[in-house]
Amino acid sequence: MIHLTVNGKERDWDALPGDTLLDVLRREGITGVKKGCGSGDCGACTVLLGGRAVNACLVLAAKADGAEVVTIEGVSSDGALHPVQESFLEAGAVQCGYCTPGMVLSAIALLARNASPTEHEIREAISGNLCRCTGYVKQVEAIERAAARLRGER
Repeated sequence: MIHLTVNGKERDWDALPGDTLLDVLRREGITGVKKGCGSGDCGACTVLLGGRAVNACLVLAAKADGAEVVTIEGVSSDGALHPVQESFLEAGAVQCGYCTPGMVLSAIALLARNASPTEHEIREAISGNLCRCTGYVKQVEAIERAAARLRGER
């Protein structure tokens, strides 16, 4: 058993030796965390672990014991989308949607530490999130839009 706070809910979770955080979350029905490559290359499994964007497929569940985890299911508040989610929709930054949860969480982590990122910093922050449908232009635009919104400029 490991103890985690996932999306604001604290509880004990079953974890087998060798389980990754991704294994535990998916087994417990948290499906916004995608299993893509299983080797940390695609970013589909990105979650916020203690506020930092990480690949859940690379984190042993036992190492996350006691931590706070936020998945895409936990970023909206009272039914309202997070400003990053809103911006992704407005900018048309969603294609097939498989990479979107991880991309959104990477953007949230970036904007939590840097309210005014440059385009280069945005591209660097999402560089671990592979998208096969786009050229990242709309995602960068969405993150710039969300940054402005979070700063109260839009």
